[in-house]
Amino acid sequence: MKLQRWLPLAVFGLVAALLAAGVWLSRNPDRDALPSPLIGKPAPAFRLPVLHEAGRLVTDADLRGSPYLLNVWGSWCPGCREEHGVLTRFAETRRVRVVGYNWKDERADALRWLEQFGNPYWVVLVDYEGHSAIEWGIYGAPETFLVDADGIVRWKHVGPMTDDTVREQLLPALDAVGG
Repeated sequence: MKLQRWLPLAVFGLVAALLAAGVWLSRNPDRDALPSPLIGKPAPAFRLPVLHEAGRLVTDADLRGSPYLLNVWGSWCPGCREEHGVLTRFAETRRVRVVGYNWKDERADALRWLEQFGNPYWVVLVDYEGHSAIEWGIYGAPETFLVDADGIVRWKHVGPMTDDTVREQLLPALDAVGG
C-alpha cells in the first residue's frame, strides 16, 4: 500500500531528473556544431575545373605551400549571400588565399552572382556534380575550411561566417597555422 503511495512521486522525480539533465546538456553554445572528421587530416585529393578559365584544372597539390581558406558556396544559397560581405572584408586583408568552391551550381548563375556581389576569391573551383564534396564531407553551403601549408585541414565552419566568427575562431586558427 505504501509503495503505491510513493510511486507517483518516484516517477515525478525521475522525469524531473531527466528534464534537468536535458537542460544541463543543452547549455553548450556549440551544440549545433558538427565536428569534421577531417580536422587534423590531409585535405581530400581533388582535381577541379576553374570557373573563370575553361579547361584549367586545379588540384589539392597545386594549393599546398601556404594556407588557404576553402569556402563552399552557390548562387542558390541564401546563407552564402548573407556571409559574402564578411568573406569579402576578410579576403581584402590578404592574410590568406580565399578559394571559392562553387558547389552544384550552373556556371552562368555563378558568374552572374559574382558579378553582382563581387568576387573575393583568389580562384573559384567548381564541383558541378558534387563528387569531390562527398570526400570533403560537405552537406550544405556555406561551409568553410582552413587548410594549412602542408594540406592539413585545421578548421571548419558550417553556416554563414560572421564578423564574430572571423575574429573569434578563424583568426586564432590562422595564427596557429602561421597564416
